[in-house]
Amino acid sequence: MNAQKNNWKILSEKIHYNNPWIKVTEYDVITPGGSEGIYGKVHFKNIAIGIIPIDNAGNIYMIGQYRFVLEQYSLEIPEGGGPIGIDPLISAKRELKEETGFEAANWTKILEMHLSNSVSDELSIIYLATSLTHGIAEPEDTEELELIKMSFDEAYHKVMQHEITDAMTVAAILKLKIMFLEKEISNA
Repeated sequence: MNAQKNNWKILSEKIHYNNPWIKVTEYDVITPGGSEGIYGKVHFKNIAIGIIPIDNAGNIYMIGQYRFVLEQYSLEIPEGGGPIGIDPLISAKRELKEETGFEAANWTKILEMHLSNSVSDELSIIYLATSLTHGIAEPEDTEELELIKMSFDEAYHKVMQHEITDAMTVAAILKLKIMFLEKEISNA
């Protein structure tokens, strides 16, 4: 087995759904094991952008909102979509301003990940935003957002207690926790 080689063979493909944000395609395939089968793919037309805004006191700003797909309230870092081909940092700055009203002087990319690579090609890029300046949020008409300030430790605790389940938020908070621990170790 060559792990770097694509052993899937596409026999045909059919688009079942297509809108400005996603395209769903079903493929007739020959699997790596040689049998015929089908495979579905959800193609995202934007990059998923996430931001952890953190102030000088170590507080982070989360967004609370009702998520239609989950049919429940979700606590998340500010998130949105950024067009493919546009610098993701431009999209991150827009999303932070739109959802929180904040602007940040300092930006650090902390994470790049695929969100569900068994069925989707969605790429996520997450930034840490610091040196915040307050402003007025400008949410889209599809968004009813609650801005929630909490300590980083509280957000970390909520992740560990499964109170925060959004994939980008969980990954971002855990990554930032590791970064804080590494900094403490290197300063010791």
